[in-house]
Amino acid sequence: MRSLRRRRLLVAISATQLMAGLAGQVLAVQRGLAFDICLVGWQGAPERIRRDSWLLGTGVSAPVTMLATQAVATARLARGQSPSAARVLGILGATMVGGYLVERDTRIALYPSGWSPAVTPAAALGLGLAIPMAGIGLRRHERGKTE
Repeated sequence: MRSLRRRRLLVAISATQLMAGLAGQVLAVQRGLAFDICLVGWQGAPERIRRDSWLLGTGVSAPVTMLATQAVATARLARGQSPSAARVLGILGATMVGGYLVERDTRIALYPSGWSPAVTPAAALGLGLAIPMAGIGLRRHERGKTE
């Protein structure tokens, strides 16, 4: 029973996080918020954001390929027990946490001085939900099984 609750919780968190990621993707494309990993000086250009968003992401969302993988894993887990789908969601969540934290536009949106009525909620939800998605998805059961 505990496993069922945990699986349902992971599905709900992942689905909501996915919606935040999709909202961030749309907002970033509309506003030209290209990826900007200022820690290593790697930046996209607003005129290439549609292309870059597929593999590199945007300033406030994961790449489309990751979001698609998340959608498939979430749907698979929603249909029933799937240790591999849970693990995929955990890995994606952990990767997204790092991604959100290194993105300049996300960090700006999370500060009071950078607050935006559209971008801040998408970035905050995306990051905030990626954390438990990683934790629950990567958590092992008492008997060594993964949900």
